[in-house]
Amino acid sequence: MAKPDGKRKHRKGPSLEVILLYAFLIFLAILFVLPIFYLFMGSFKAESELFRTPFKWLPDKFRLDNFVNMFSSIPFFKYLKNTMIIVICNIAGSLLSCSLVAYGFSRLRWPGRDKVFILVLITMILPYQVTLVPLFLMFTKMKWIGTFLPLTVTCFFGNPFFIFLLRQFFTGIPQDISEAARIDGAGEFTIFSKLVIPMAKPALTTVAIFAFIRSWNDFLGPLVFLGKDELYTLSLAASMLKSNLDPNWSMLLALGAVMILPVLILFFVMQKYFIQGIAMSGIKG
Repeated sequence: MAKPDGKRKHRKGPSLEVILLYAFLIFLAILFVLPIFYLFMGSFKAESELFRTPFKWLPDKFRLDNFVNMFSSIPFFKYLKNTMIIVICNIAGSLLSCSLVAYGFSRLRWPGRDKVFILVLITMILPYQVTLVPLFLMFTKMKWIGTFLPLTVTCFFGNPFFIFLLRQFFTGIPQDISEAARIDGAGEFTIFSKLVIPMAKPALTTVAIFAFIRSWNDFLGPLVFLGKDELYTLSLAASMLKSNLDPNWSMLLALGAVMILPVLILFFVMQKYFIQGIAMSGIKG
């Protein structure tokens, strides 16, 4: 039999700094989750329960009346269809245009490339509200107001943040792969579509998630450019449930719960690619 070692090896527990760090992160996580939890719990409450004291997180009885009344008060599925049209066009346009532009900034060498890229980044400083009036005037002359075109066609002209994100990822892909493909006779579009795009799935997934959330939650764009009730999106449906004299808070919470659910599901399903895309885009380049 082997003789027991006289010295026992003790595993060191986590340090105080690590414990405090995890406690702080858990505290922040709770702060972020609480409003979402209140949203879902409030959607099952009667309106009288929302403002009563003392405050209770859980409803006395889980009711589906708010959801039934919400579906009957607005043409929900028509607005959902309108929203999905805009969302799908936004995702497709962002992936196509931003990936092509990012490839040109990262994999191709041409005079003034870096200066043009800096100009693209500078446009991120401009808030959307600054360009809203010129865009409205331009789309009015083009007779696009009252259609989906201002919210869909523009996505095919690139987004500075998405271009930056994809450019950082593309820069981290070794140039030797492209050079070997060029020696074999492959053109730039073949290299882009057959080599770079398959390797950039995490970054493309990240862009798709951001594009989805951006267009799904957009309120100002549809409010300014659509102009017709039959073209309204779900974000504008909230304004129909809200009255200055008597806002229906229970139905608003029910609509908010329905709208936030796809975003949560998408993030949890795609979080692996999302985190990988963000991390690799930030490290490489």
